[in-house]
Amino acid sequence: MGLRLLSSSSPTSAAGKWMGFVTAVWVQAIAGNNYTFSNYSDALKSLMALTQLQLNNLSVAKDIGKAFGLVAGLASNHVSPSVLLLIGSIEGFVGYGVQWLVVSQRIQPLPYWQMCIFLCMGGNSTTWMNTAILVTCIRNFRKNRGPVSGILKGYVGLSTAIFTDICTALFNSDPARFLLMLTVVPFVVCLSAIVFLREIPPSSTAAEEKSETRYFGIFNVVAIVIAVYLLIFDITGDHDPTLSRVFCVILLIMLASPSSVPVYLAIQNRVGSNENTLDVESVKTMVTEPLLVHQEETVSETGNVGNVMDEAKEKMQPVIGEEHTVFEALKTIDFWILFVSFLCGVGTGLAVQNNMAQMGLAVGYADVSIFVSLTSIWGFFGRIGSGSISEYFIKKAGTPRPLWNAASQILMMVGYVLMAIAMPGSLYIGSIVVGICYGVRLAITVPTASELFGLKYYGLVYNIIIINLPLGSFLFSGLLAGFLYDAEATTTASGGNTCVGAHCYRLVFIVMAVVCVVGFGLDVWLGIRTKDLYSRICTNMKSKKSLAASNGC
Repeated sequence: MGLRLLSSSSPTSAAGKWMGFVTAVWVQAIAGNNYTFSNYSDALKSLMALTQLQLNNLSVAKDIGKAFGLVAGLASNHVSPSVLLLIGSIEGFVGYGVQWLVVSQRIQPLPYWQMCIFLCMGGNSTTWMNTAILVTCIRNFRKNRGPVSGILKGYVGLSTAIFTDICTALFNSDPARFLLMLTVVPFVVCLSAIVFLREIPPSSTAAEEKSETRYFGIFNVVAIVIAVYLLIFDITGDHDPTLSRVFCVILLIMLASPSSVPVYLAIQNRVGSNENTLDVESVKTMVTEPLLVHQEETVSETGNVGNVMDEAKEKMQPVIGEEHTVFEALKTIDFWILFVSFLCGVGTGLAVQNNMAQMGLAVGYADVSIFVSLTSIWGFFGRIGSGSISEYFIKKAGTPRPLWNAASQILMMVGYVLMAIAMPGSLYIGSIVVGICYGVRLAITVPTASELFGLKYYGLVYNIIIINLPLGSFLFSGLLAGFLYDAEATTTASGGNTCVGAHCYRLVFIVMAVVCVVGFGLDVWLGIRTKDLYSRICTNMKSKKSLAASNGC
């Protein structure tokens, strides 16, 4: 019944709008496959007789796929989200499908350069999915960018744990079956999102914004419950087959539960509630209309919008907070501060995630899936918490969003120092800290870029910033961790190499701690530079709230 109601609802209706967001959540819940390399990297290393440097360069190839996200960014202004999702799902099916064929030994290992290509395809597939989801949802819910970013990026963080725990529960962590899941599940989920995800008008009244905030609160609660559920499964050790199957069934029900929001709205509409559905042309106009933060704040309540627009056009270079073209954004120092600080955070975080299997083995852990899961789950808490908290403090006090990135860099530095010391349990603590801070960095940077440079060309601006993922992977995982590990390792009989002991990664952690200090300084600098912008945003939000209250909204 619920599906019939939703399928009969207009995409621009309240039910259609929220069903689009639900399918976006589902896509993000499977879009973290790029972070799961540690779950099958040891199988690739063994089958292909690779050194650690060669294995790390395979992980770099996976992350280089993110660099080609520029194509998805360019396409986002010319094709529908459905086309972006279709391209990403097909590319992921091929990229991970070939890796499954190799690891399951259905075919012989391909030449190294060919494996790099297929890993690159798998990594690139998520850029099409993420671009479709983030650009569409931030445009649809532009007054709640922090919660949108936190929830969606939070589910990306959870996706690694979802895949890992289901594979552990049903398939005893078999790497071949794990890759089969990465091949099939994202393809099927993206097909469902193609049906519902559309760009629609953002909220235009205080009542609509209040309603959005309430529903985002529901999504946050559901996501937190799922995260805690996964965490309990991880820390309770081994489970018998029956309990594992029950765990998977309950998890799938939890993941499906957000659809109750659009189903409720569809039923409510059927029984007589008034629902404003706009015609297609008005939808197109409102969706593509730029959100000019600076202009919104300078127009009075009776305001002459036309004069403000004319004044903006006369400027050779827009100020921070107005719509920027890509080239205008690249000319600003603020863009490059954000870009380099992002590199410091995500580059070092990726190095840990890509090398987690070898880090665990080096200090004596035979099964490292728990560390992969912990990084994922605590990454979720970092993403969902920072998105909502940063939004609250912007509305409350105009606190610049980049300052939350600065705080995460200091915490991440502490995590690296702990892992370098190699105290008992430090890998547990380190994986949690790195997960939280990596999550904060992603969730904060996504809305920050839109607030600084606007939404009109946001898809491309976002994907330029995401180039830091392959760049950081190459610098910190491929070069730094790969070279230093091999320098400490001994050659094995199969032709690969291995290193055992805390010394294997100690210097890697020390270097990355220093990099985090640099990132902290850059984030504080950006926070100072954007203080006036966030003060204006705060003032504008408060004035609108006061106006709505005076009008009885």
